[in-house]
Amino acid sequence: MKQGDAPNRPSWQRRYGPWLAVLLFAGLFALGKLTGLVERLDTNTVRTTIVDAGAWGVLAFIMIFAFGELIHVPGMVFVAAGILAYGGTLGFGICLLGALVSVSASFVIVRAVGGQALANARSPLMQRMLDRLDKHPVITVAALRGVFWLAPPLNFALAMTKLSFRHHLLGSAAGLIAPILAASVFFDWIFN
Repeated sequence: MKQGDAPNRPSWQRRYGPWLAVLLFAGLFALGKLTGLVERLDTNTVRTTIVDAGAWGVLAFIMIFAFGELIHVPGMVFVAAGILAYGGTLGFGICLLGALVSVSASFVIVRAVGGQALANARSPLMQRMLDRLDKHPVITVAALRGVFWLAPPLNFALAMTKLSFRHHLLGSAAGLIAPILAASVFFDWIFN
């Protein structure tokens, strides 16, 4: 067993996890593009869907957000739709919740498939980055979310490190507040 491998990881995951994660990433991207879902899941479609869902709208929004993030629909589509449907204040809370469920779903799915494949990276540059993540997980995730916020490649990369789910969630929450708040203020000001 390589250093950094969790002892309870199945041997298939240690051996094939990185390849399966790449296939998952490419497959979900292809699914979104080939089916046209990425183009069809635009701000107006999402907004209309959640408004038409009535009392179930928030749940529909969170589910669509999580699925859309997996197939590489830009997160801004969902934030804009949430703000347009629910207004700036309530929309901010719903969008933050949707974003956290979305990045958490990606984390759990990718971790289940790919394991912690990046934990064993041999590149000195990658090791320096991972050391920073290991020493300051919440701050590092928050900083990454502040810059890249909902980028699917970031979701996949974080899931394949030794980062715990708890640290991922806390860092994501801290890092997503400012960009989603800024988007909420902007969209509410422009459209309402």
